[in-house]
Amino acid sequence: MSQEPTDLPPLPDGAAAFMEERIEAEHGYLSWLNTGVESVERGRIVLTIPYDDKLTNSDGETIHGGVAATLVDTAGGLVQRTAFPDPLDGGVATVNLNVNYLRPATGDLRAEAEVVRAGGSIGVSDMRVTSTANGETREVVVGQGSFRLFRED
Repeated sequence: MSQEPTDLPPLPDGAAAFMEERIEAEHGYLSWLNTGVESVERGRIVLTIPYDDKLTNSDGETIHGGVAATLVDTAGGLVQRTAFPDPLDGGVATVNLNVNYLRPATGDLRAEAEVVRAGGSIGVSDMRVTSTANGETREVVVGQGSFRLFRED
């Protein structure tokens, strides 16, 4: 059964905290990237990765594009969970990911993802990544993904 996030009640108690714990402390790769969860709500999620020299290209200044792609993929998939009655039930797997690089990222990364559609078995998310360096925030990546939804509802 398909339900849009706006048709659902607020997230269950503890769902946002559980997602934060899984991303920030328990997921090896995302924890290594120092990925943070800024906000989680129905149909929208915001994730961050702070600038770190270990994430740069050989120039030592620009963030490797794979870091932004990871952020786009992770945010796009996680936001689909917010369309489940209980985001902790079921699963999500990436089916297709489109990442468009607009300009180099040179600072902290922040990804915002929104549900475009959450169907019975496939969901589509839009993602946008900004980079903040020296007090200036610039859009660096836009993406869209489709995700297989394994609903338990």
